[in-house]
Amino acid sequence: MNDKVDSQYKPTLNLPDTEFPMRGNLSQREPEMLARWEEMGLYQKIRNARAGRDKFVLHDGPPYANGNIHIGHAVNKILKDVIIKSRTLSGFDAPYVPGWDCHGLPIELKVEELVGKAGQKVTASEFRKHCREYALKQVDGQRKDFKRLMVLGDWEKPYLTMDFKTEADIIRTLGKIIDKGHLHKGFKPVNWCPDCASALAEAEVEYQDKKSIAIDVKFPFANSAALLAAFGVQNDSLADKPVSIVIWTTTPWTLPSNEAVSVHPTLEYSLVLLKEQGEMLVLADALVQDAMKRYGIGADGFEVLANARGEVFGQLPGQEEAPFVVHHPFMPATDAHTKTVPVITGEHVTADSGTGAVHTAPMHGVDDYNVSAIYGVRSAEMLVDGNGNFISNPALDALELSGLSTADKGNFKVLGLLAEKGALLKKANITHSYPHCWRHKSPIIFRATPQWFISMNQAGLLEQAMHEVQNTVEWRPGWGKARIEGMMNDRPDWCISRQRTWGVPIALFVHKDSSELHPRSAELIEQVALKVEEKGIDAWFDLEAVELLGDEAADYVKVTDTLDVWFDSGVTHTAVCKAREELTFPADMYLEGSDQHRGWFQSSLLTSVAAYGHAPYKTVLTHGFTVDGQGRKMSKSLGNTVEPQKVLNSLGGDILRWWVADTDYSGEMTVSDEILKRNADAYRRVRNTCRFLLANINGFNPVTDLVAGEDLLPLDAWMVDYTRQLQDKVKAFYLDYDFKGLTKTLMNFCVSELGGFYLDVIKDRQYTCKRDGLPRRSAQTALFHVLEAMARWIAPVLSFTAEEIWDNLPGEREESVFLAEWYEAFPTLAVTGFDDAYWQNILQVKEAVNGELEKARVNKSIGASLEAEVVLYAEPEQQAALAKLGNELRFVLMTSAATVQPFDAEAGQASELKGLRVGVLPTTHDKCERCWHHSADVGLNAQHPTLCGRCVENVEGDGEVRHYA
Repeated sequence: MNDKVDSQYKPTLNLPDTEFPMRGNLSQREPEMLARWEEMGLYQKIRNARAGRDKFVLHDGPPYANGNIHIGHAVNKILKDVIIKSRTLSGFDAPYVPGWDCHGLPIELKVEELVGKAGQKVTASEFRKHCREYALKQVDGQRKDFKRLMVLGDWEKPYLTMDFKTEADIIRTLGKIIDKGHLHKGFKPVNWCPDCASALAEAEVEYQDKKSIAIDVKFPFANSAALLAAFGVQNDSLADKPVSIVIWTTTPWTLPSNEAVSVHPTLEYSLVLLKEQGEMLVLADALVQDAMKRYGIGADGFEVLANARGEVFGQLPGQEEAPFVVHHPFMPATDAHTKTVPVITGEHVTADSGTGAVHTAPMHGVDDYNVSAIYGVRSAEMLVDGNGNFISNPALDALELSGLSTADKGNFKVLGLLAEKGALLKKANITHSYPHCWRHKSPIIFRATPQWFISMNQAGLLEQAMHEVQNTVEWRPGWGKARIEGMMNDRPDWCISRQRTWGVPIALFVHKDSSELHPRSAELIEQVALKVEEKGIDAWFDLEAVELLGDEAADYVKVTDTLDVWFDSGVTHTAVCKAREELTFPADMYLEGSDQHRGWFQSSLLTSVAAYGHAPYKTVLTHGFTVDGQGRKMSKSLGNTVEPQKVLNSLGGDILRWWVADTDYSGEMTVSDEILKRNADAYRRVRNTCRFLLANINGFNPVTDLVAGEDLLPLDAWMVDYTRQLQDKVKAFYLDYDFKGLTKTLMNFCVSELGGFYLDVIKDRQYTCKRDGLPRRSAQTALFHVLEAMARWIAPVLSFTAEEIWDNLPGEREESVFLAEWYEAFPTLAVTGFDDAYWQNILQVKEAVNGELEKARVNKSIGASLEAEVVLYAEPEQQAALAKLGNELRFVLMTSAATVQPFDAEAGQASELKGLRVGVLPTTHDKCERCWHHSADVGLNAQHPTLCGRCVENVEGDGEVRHYA
């Protein structure tokens, strides 16, 4: 309304007023709200308010306690907070216990930089003490940032995997898994990072492109004549020509450990004569042409002499001896000869590429290990140490390989040996996908060492886990189910042992000679756990075996390996969910990024099924990774990262929270400064809408001024009922975790039904009608109900803003919006004939009129819409609907006059509504100084010559003129 109206009438207007500021100044004011929440103990008050209610437990996946939080952390924590707050508003007791993963190599490496390696500059015990202090400092830093995101939780009592009680429960859970028969010790190849000098779990491995040297290598048959006979070749001229089987590999450094050559039993192999070279090669028939091309031998340079299946010359399962052996290209057996290795058959061999014959080093490959075990093929010793260097032994010393790195010098030395022996057929550089350490980003190796494994098959663990995935757990989005199925299908045994200093120990005693577990392991594990519960993991490392074993101590040794950190976090279902009274097991939900299908989701599932026979969660919700505005992965080197701390300090937490909710989290989440600015604009629309609502209930007391439902004016009754129905949709969006649908609906409500219609229509009676009259109080009642609902609707997302609205709402209420529940105090309405369908039709009519008013403004026949008079030419049904509003139609259309006439196809302008044409004329009447409407009765009252009759009555009369709009 006109804030420049004459001073004589300005006091008679009900102009909007509120202490709720237009500008949020979130970056400055949000910390004040956080301090207030902390001072009032809000989180505990919520717990007290929901005590005894049905629980909803979202178990927090622990971020690693190292470094500043990044935008992915912010996404994760905000999504969790939105869900927990919405469930709290639904009346659930929804506790949130945040946690941190505190053990493992990254912290060790940081501490090594600070104090040196354990056992060198500091003792192992001192080193662990420094690791604990470092982790705690990292937790404090990350906790501060998480709280700044407006995330409510038990921040003063989080769970840390390095808490003594948690460490003890991790050990206890290992004991449960052992009791169920899932643990075994094996000497088999595992993912090994030379930089870490430790085994890696599957989840600690990522694939990147790597440049490698691919080679074709000859392994000469020890009995050429017998091989020719096996292929059915009877040619005396070939009897003295050498025959070799050819392997192809991208890891030359593994050749010293070769113990066999594998072929597929049913694959066709060709015996190929190289005419110029005078030798024969055995290659998979399907790969002969590719191999010859690779070797630079034309069609006239070779001849396929015969074919035979691999089972003809390769050892089959059940056969005591291999029918054929081949000479190793360079490894010595005696002074005069190289060692020989068997040709064996294996189902893992393919003819997709290479030569169809596989160099088999059981110490350096899972397939190699498995196929070798079938035939009893074994390596004498591991030739590569934990740092990726060749060990020193007589054979390697003689070949000058000892001490060389497999990554470079050792690899090149092997190439030189092959060339020297005439065994190198081809060498080429290739780029291929290869496993890398996720911490160091460096290529890993496969290396057999004595390790502890959780078996996938010996007690049916994988089968049980897959049953839970397929039949028990709800996966959201649905593709998460297929993703984890694919990652678990045929997965190898889980290597849970690490050779580290800072970690939960594998607290077992094994027999010195047999390596068997102590028969009282379950009892001993509990005794160790009690000690760890009191003094932490140092209790194990400081423990003398005799303390627990007495006279048996001489026969047993302590295991000094530590547990994989994925085991630590994986068993928080026991160490946290089962251990803390406020939580439940299984949890209702686990929520993490999509990478956790191979990480925490899987380690939690496997350990829970192994220990208890069921999944640790009922629902798994997954979010995608963040990418920049061009869809590129966030990278410091590219300079395209968005740091949440900077966003908090510039735009504020509610802007970041709105972006998270407004983005489809099921896929990649695009974020940039420009995108966040657009979200800030959207936020301002919501904020300013709420501010307008608050400003227009100034002076409203819900105890004395609330209009009963049966007395509400029709438009106000519709708005209240529309809000009631909209709340059902809002609750459904939260229940379905459809936050993008929620933000879209909220924005549409602010822009369309509220901002584009209802708030515009009621302005006149809000401002010009008598302050305590029914027209104004009816509108204020509707606004009050809308605000009560909206403050709750936005609270899980715009937490600061919702609390700010809550503080500005009139009436007695809970101390915080987060202590409230969904608004259920909507009045029972008695208005008939003005249902939602009716008002939706009126909305469409208004849009049609607005279109014609805009045209009139463009051609300058009118200025403001109140300078126009509208004639609506309508079919009977529409005419009857519009006639219900009577004189109020002009207030709805925001024109100075509005009349309805029978439909005339020649009159006015056609609209998009069937059976409606619109005519717009400039008004010829004077303008009321107080309400700005143009009316024929302006100036008829001598005491108020500049007012219309309606304003005169509102200024002097009882103000009970009923405006049904």
